[in-house]
Amino acid sequence: MAPPHRRSTSLSIVVSGMLLGMLIARLLSGVVARFIGWRYIYWISFGLQYFILILLYLFMPDYPATNPGEKIWRRYPTLLWDILKLVAKYPVLVQAMLIGLLTSTSFTSYWTTLTFLLAGPPYHYSSLVIGLFALIGIGSMTWGPVFARTVMEKHQPLFSVIIGELICLAGVIVGTYTGKHTVAGPVIEAVCIDIGIQTSQIANRTAIYAVAPKARNRVNTAYMVSVFCGQLMGTAVGNAIYADGGWIAAGSASVGFVSAALVICFLRGPHERGWIGWHGGYDMRKGVPEAPKNGHTDQEAIQVQEHPAPFRHENPVGPEGQAKQLEAKTPIEIDGIDQSSRSSQRTLGEEVPEHREKG
Repeated sequence: MAPPHRRSTSLSIVVSGMLLGMLIARLLSGVVARFIGWRYIYWISFGLQYFILILLYLFMPDYPATNPGEKIWRRYPTLLWDILKLVAKYPVLVQAMLIGLLTSTSFTSYWTTLTFLLAGPPYHYSSLVIGLFALIGIGSMTWGPVFARTVMEKHQPLFSVIIGELICLAGVIVGTYTGKHTVAGPVIEAVCIDIGIQTSQIANRTAIYAVAPKARNRVNTAYMVSVFCGQLMGTAVGNAIYADGGWIAAGSASVGFVSAALVICFLRGPHERGWIGWHGGYDMRKGVPEAPKNGHTDQEAIQVQEHPAPFRHENPVGPEGQAKQLEAKTPIEIDGIDQSSRSSQRTLGEEVPEHREKG
């Protein structure tokens, strides 16, 4: 839907909405658990799922299929197999999947173990206060669209991924090693990890959508499966490590996850076509996108490019156009041309003998 040079901004809005939903769920769960009971959270989730289904049915616009000839119910197993083939074919997709996996692991590990930290000594906060910590992350959601418009659209996606991972790493280090002494540490970590994962996800999805334009749904499926696997792994690993070693041990594991994601970032450059290396240079800047021509908007310019107008009949171009113009003339016009040429030839033929006789 969005033109290529506006794709980062559009994706930032989508990713911000997804992360915002996760944080609002945490806020609501804290409020509900405090005043009603934790079991009611599941009933509320059940009702919201069907409410969303109704909203999608009523308001989701219909868009033409990318591959209209495909019968999805017949080709579904083949499409699943195609996802695996895409993973084996495109190195940039594998790089994005690994980065998303490791970053999501640290994200959910933090938010899961934060409850244990704040509920125990030295804080002893209630579930309501712990849920209110989600408001810190909600405020950072405004970062994505602004960063995408000012930085991401002017640089290669890998540049923004590295920035996001560095922000994540800084926040995790501060929160891990100061969280037992001051609540400011977890607050700083919440802001940094939300900004970092948002930046990384937007940039990764911008990069992978360009590899297979007709298979974007399958590419997105592969990436999001890795992200959700990372979230599951972060919840499980974070809980297990916290139970054995506490807050610092769980946070140190997150430092390792984000550091591994940064290593993967530096293994493959933005112009590399292979699996590992920096062939093609180190330049992180994008080329300046061309302005829409003839006063068209971005969307109109794309439609003109996808469905160009046919050549006008009265303005043929080249020999083929001249042939088309000649074919379009009526027999009367052609016959008139032939008759005029014949009459001129006959006149010349009659005049020549007269001159010869005079000579």
